[in-house]
Amino acid sequence: MVSKKAKKSQDNMNSRLKLVMKSGKAILGYRATVKSLRKGKAKMLLIASNCPHLRKSELEYLAMLAKTQVHHYAGDNTALGTACGKLFNCSTVTIIDGGDSDILTSIKE
Repeated sequence: MVSKKAKKSQDNMNSRLKLVMKSGKAILGYRATVKSLRKGKAKMLLIASNCPHLRKSELEYLAMLAKTQVHHYAGDNTALGTACGKLFNCSTVTIIDGGDSDILTSIKE
């Protein structure tokens, strides 16, 4: 069972992510995420809960070097892809420009 608070925060994150996809700039996928982290363009990184551990630790290391925020998304890669408005799975999402959303300022880890 998922608690009401966790469900509400998940819905809040999904709505923010939908607004980023509409008004801001985001990149989906592992390879594009690594490229944007190496170039230093990424502002925030979202990682799905079922991303492989080795890949997750590599992304966290690159994000630490690039001084980028990392958010561990509560849902799996199917839920993350659906939250982005896509009909496919996505294990990582990189936010380059937040647009009208407050996702970059509201989530501090």
